[in-house]
Amino acid sequence: MLNVLKPHHSTLAAGTTLELIDITAEAARMPGFDSHEQVWLGRDSVRGLTAIVAVHTTVLGPALGGTRIWPHASFEAGVTDALRLSRGMTFKSAIAGLPLGGGKAVIIADAKTEKTPQMLEAYAEMLNALEGQYITAEDVGMTLADADFLAARARNVSGTTRGGSGNPSPFTAQGTFLGLKAALGHRTGGDKLSGVRVAVQGLGSVGWSLCEKLHAEGAILTVSDLDTVRTDRAAEKFGAAVVEGNAIIAADVDIFAPCALGGILSADTIPQLKAGIVAGAANNQLATADDGERLVERGILYAPDYVINAGGVINVAAEMADGGYDVATVTPRVARIADTLTAIFRRAEREGRTTDAVAEAMAREIVEAARK
Repeated sequence: MLNVLKPHHSTLAAGTTLELIDITAEAARMPGFDSHEQVWLGRDSVRGLTAIVAVHTTVLGPALGGTRIWPHASFEAGVTDALRLSRGMTFKSAIAGLPLGGGKAVIIADAKTEKTPQMLEAYAEMLNALEGQYITAEDVGMTLADADFLAARARNVSGTTRGGSGNPSPFTAQGTFLGLKAALGHRTGGDKLSGVRVAVQGLGSVGWSLCEKLHAEGAILTVSDLDTVRTDRAAEKFGAAVVEGNAIIAADVDIFAPCALGGILSADTIPQLKAGIVAGAANNQLATADDGERLVERGILYAPDYVINAGGVINVAAEMADGGYDVATVTPRVARIADTLTAIFRRAEREGRTTDAVAEAMAREIVEAARK
């Protein structure tokens, strides 16, 4: 059973229908738990909110991570998603050199049919009750307009129009693009994309922007998305080949760029890959820790997701800097993603380890150094 917590550091407005519940002990028994500091459930049956906020660590600073609105099949699946994503945010911020910890929120709902102003108002109450433990921004199902809506009602919201950084997706796409080129350069000795075959899975804001950049440099695109309007548009604008669903995993391409949801690289899918490089923006691409080894066994170079997709959090973090947001400070930091990935690729080869193991070790080294 979940016990309603009346936390000494948090307050809820009198008469609210929101419950704030500490589920850390329950979450500790679920996949993805990694000594998380705190896991919260915000529940409001009147306004239709079921939200999980996972705070992985605040050693480096307050926990920053986006809010994902997604209709998970079960509550446990939603918690597991939040746990894995929040840990990834810790690693992402640490390797990017940001003074931030890792957190993530998952609202279990269909963003197209169940997201309402009332639900978001209840979520804003939850954010306020956490009193700065967790800072949120956009993610899947959460728009810039939603972030602005929350920011008008809660203090700990970034990636907003008011804050100046706005939509982080273009910066995520730029970092992914530069990281993809770094992977190509490491594997082949050159980063020219003309004639290089790239499969992009997912044509949301990041995936679409990545396609624009790839097409501009002459890459040959194959795409997939659940929305046929998007794939039709990509076929028309980029001359992209369109495949359905996960069939894109087996596309005969040089680079596979997953830009949808996570868990796409598994014992079932890795044998299907024809690409020699995996470099995309999706979070939690590896279904299990063993999948990094499976990629190495296939001779596939993997760009760790929380390194290559860090452009968005770099941009959002700049909104919280002293003196306010300045895009001139963001661009060179995003550009350094390519250098960081190259260093990871080289260290992995030197030490005979997977790239994801090296990236995680680097991140944990930074966190532990700060803890001491």
